[in-house]
This record gives sequence, C-alpha cells and structure tokens, in this order.
Amino acid sequence: MASSYVPFLLVFLMASVVPISVASLPHKIRLSASDVAAIEAVAPPRPPSLDQPTVFFEVDRPHRPPPGSFGPCSTLLLSHSFAYTYAKPPATAPYSPPPCLAAAGGRASAISLAVLEWRATCRGVQYDRVFGVWLGGAELLRGCTAEPPIQSAGVDWTVSKDVTKYASLLAACDSTTLAVYLGNIVDQQYTGVFHANVTLHLYFRHPPPPPPQPGLGPADAVVPLSRSLPLNDGLWFKIENDFDVATASVTVPANTYRAVLEVYLSYHSDDEFWYENSAGTGPFREVRVQIDGDLVGVVWPFPVVYTGGINPLLWRPITGIGSFNLPSYDIELTAFLGKLLDGEKHEVAFTVTNAMDTWFVDANLHLWLDPRGTAAAAGMVSYDAPPLDTATATLPEGPDNGLYYTTAFRHVSASGWVQTPSYGKFTATWTQRLGYENTIRSRDSFFRPEVSQTTDAYSAAHVANHAGVLYAQEAQQNFALYKFVGVVNQTDFDSFTAATKVRLGFREERVAAGRSGFWSRSLSNSQECARDVDFEDGEAVRESWARARRTGTRPPTRATSGT
Repeated sequence: MASSYVPFLLVFLMASVVPISVASLPHKIRLSASDVAAIEAVAPPRPPSLDQPTVFFEVDRPHRPPPGSFGPCSTLLLSHSFAYTYAKPPATAPYSPPPCLAAAGGRASAISLAVLEWRATCRGVQYDRVFGVWLGGAELLRGCTAEPPIQSAGVDWTVSKDVTKYASLLAACDSTTLAVYLGNIVDQQYTGVFHANVTLHLYFRHPPPPPPQPGLGPADAVVPLSRSLPLNDGLWFKIENDFDVATASVTVPANTYRAVLEVYLSYHSDDEFWYENSAGTGPFREVRVQIDGDLVGVVWPFPVVYTGGINPLLWRPITGIGSFNLPSYDIELTAFLGKLLDGEKHEVAFTVTNAMDTWFVDANLHLWLDPRGTAAAAGMVSYDAPPLDTATATLPEGPDNGLYYTTAFRHVSASGWVQTPSYGKFTATWTQRLGYENTIRSRDSFFRPEVSQTTDAYSAAHVANHAGVLYAQEAQQNFALYKFVGVVNQTDFDSFTAATKVRLGFREERVAAGRSGFWSRSLSNSQECARDVDFEDGEAVRESWARARRTGTRPPTRATSGT
C-alpha cells in the first residue's frame, strides 16, 4: 500500500516597540502571575479578547472509528467546578456501562472506538494545574490545565483521548467509581476556578466482530496499581527523592497468557525541569519498575513542558507536545509470567533515579485471559538486566560558564514460555534498549542554562510458537529538547538581544504483527517557540515572537497474509 507524509506548519510572528527595563529580563524558569501580567501589559503576543475566551489546543491525531462503525453514543460522566480543591478528596461519580452499550450487545468487543473527552473553562488568574481521571482506580487520562491569560475573558480547552484499550473496564457489569483530581488553589491573587465536563463517546461494531487474534486488541482485564479511595489527593503515588519506593500488590489470574504494564507519570515542583539540573542529582531521570525485587523495565520520559512552563506566553494558543494529554509508557511482562502465575501476591515497586520533589506515578496492568478459563503454565527461560551505564563530564569555561555532559545507556531483556489450553505453548521475549545524551551549557549566572537533550528508546515484544508468530510489537521512539534563555547579538553592555527559544520533538515508529498480517504507523511531531527582546542603550525597543509546529503522520499500513 502506498503511504504519504503530510506536513503541517503553523507560524505566528509578531513584533512591537515596547518600553521594558533590563530588570524584566527572563531569569526564572516559571513566571508568576505578576511577571506574566507585566509582559502582557507591554507586549501581548496576541491581544486577548475581553469578551471571548482564548481557546487553547494541542495538535494531535484525530480519532476516527473503524469502517462500518456506528455512533457515537455520548454520556456525560462528571461535571464539576474545581475551586479550592488542593489536598481535598477527588470529585467522584458512580459509573455503570451506558445503556447504548447494552443495546449493542454489552460486551467489550462490541466497542470499536471509545473516546474520553475532557472539556474545561477557567476565568480569572490561575496557574496551570495537573489533573487525573481514574475509573475503578485505573488511570484513563492525565493532563495539565491551560493557564488563563491575564486580563482576558478566560480560557477554554478540550482534550480527546482514545481509551478503547480500557474497553473491558468500560463494559464491566459491576458499578464502579469515576474519580477526577485537580488540585487547585483559589485565593485573593489566584481567582480562577476550573469548570470541567468529562464525557465518554462510544462507537460500536456492526456486524459483530470475529474472535480477536490472541494477544492483540484490548485486554480482557485492567488491574489498577494505584492508591485507593478515600484520599485527599490524586490516586497516584508520590515520589519525592531517589530513595522513595512506591509499591502495590497484585495477584495475576491463573489463566493469563499476556500481561502489559502501562505506566503513568508526571513531574512537578523542584523536578519540573529535571533536564536542566547540572548540580546535585544531575539531569538524568529513570522510572524503574521492579517485581519482587527484579527489574522488569524502565521509562525514560518525554520532556513535557506544561502550559505555565518557562514562559506561559510561548504556549498560547498551541500548547506543548503532550501537555494536555501526557503520554503513558508500556512494559511487556509476558516473559515474566513464570513468576507471576502462582496465585500469590506480588509486589510491584516504582522508583525514580535521581528524583527530586515531586513525581506522581501509578500504573495499569493489562491482562489477556485464556477464554477457556483454565489455568496456564509458564516459566522463565532467560533474563538480563545489567546495571545502568551512565557517565558525566564537566568542562569549566570561565567563572560563570561551563559545560555539563551526561550520557546513559540501559538494556533489559527477558524470555519465557507460556502454555494455555487455547493457544498451546509459545515463547515470549521482551527487549528494551535506551540511550540518552544531555548537554547543559551555563553562559551567565543571570540566565538559565542552555539545554540540549535527546533520548532514544527501542522496545520489542515477540511471541511465537512452532507455527510462527502469534503476535509481535515493536516501537522506536526519539525524544528531543532544546532550551535557551540568554543574551545574543551583544554589541556593548546596554545593547543586546534577550532571547528565549524552546524546541520539542517526538518521533515514533510502531509495527505490530499477528497471524493475519502486520500493521505499521509513524508519527513525527516537532514544535519551536521563540521570544526575542532587543535592547538599545538599556531600553527595550522591539519584541518578537515566533511559533512553528510540524506534524507528520504516515497513515497506518496494513498487509494481510493468505490462508
């Protein structure tokens, strides 16, 4: 099948003459409401309407139901106003499958596409806040709120996430609880209240689908690894330093033949900008996942910049990659079923290498079950998880200047066998290979350091028996970050350009295969934001803004094999 690459470019550029003093130069990584108000007062990058809210959005793939689907059936799950909600219980609502799902057969396999929509507004002054949505303790969505522009009619934004992989949760007959936590603070200065609606949109298959290929499609069960209600916080675990260990116990059903751990994470407070830490713990972060003390996989996170990060004006109206819908990360556990299918409780532990306060981490365990309900047998064949390979070099370049260079490499692999009544005996392998490079250059003590960072992550899960591949999935990802806040084009002490530039990049290639053929998809998403202030004789004479966004996708390529 022929494929195409469709680039999308959006550029916005504005220049104006403004009287800014040298004291207003950007020297902090996160600006307060008064800082932002001062900038907006002299040179707003886009004059806000006083009667229409600013609509924020994140560039993302559209969600299209498979051919032959019908719907959507839309159900409002929760409507809530988040005022002073920090350190208070999450907003909750009872959940049971919508009636339209029962009308479509009531089974998870009837769902061809499920989309969770978060739609919110905020009026007044407010910071960006993190929020999470859980169903029965399993996290469905984590995001950052929009940060309302000062002196405007507020902000509106919508997040739509494909949650089809949670179909077994959505269709479960037992009533459960939907929980939403958004820790907001309202006082005399920060007056913004977030008003949010959470809606579920379901599409259904017609006619009924054939039996799914083993190991592909949504899991038969999703087990939460999170904290339990009641809480005065989100259901995530909180990790505040390198020594903190968050744990959860799980018992895996005896008829499980595939297991995948989906990890959610976000970083805040002292570690929101972990990638620019050249002192203390350094810039490298790794979320480690262990089961009964054995390392089973790691996450090297994409460097999401929230809507209030670095300079809030850089992210209006297009927010940073992943900011509204933070990515989750998968770790294949099928090769480890030999130690999990014993009917006993097993401890899953999460740690963050070099962490500072605060990281929020939890996970969902996706399980595929033998339809006959009979116990499976399993065993380990091989396991290799060498210690993390990391190195750091420092090169002084003057009293206030220097270069800090960090590299890291990680390899994890395991193989095992599983035997089930329905699918016979097969071998499962899991591989992770990750590389990391970070360069921090300090140019002047007044400015934040210049940061350049790349992460390459490869993961692969292969399952095969004597007849060939049952299923296989591979992913190659590249995460890139560049950040500069400093002085350029300086001709004398009082004449220069104060520059801020941020580039984010996310590239991904995915391939999946089963008995009926293979499927591939690619995504390339890059974003660049810049702000320059020209000074002459100590006075700002011009300010310019630039934003560029390039998104490329290759439509999924499918090939089927003859029988």
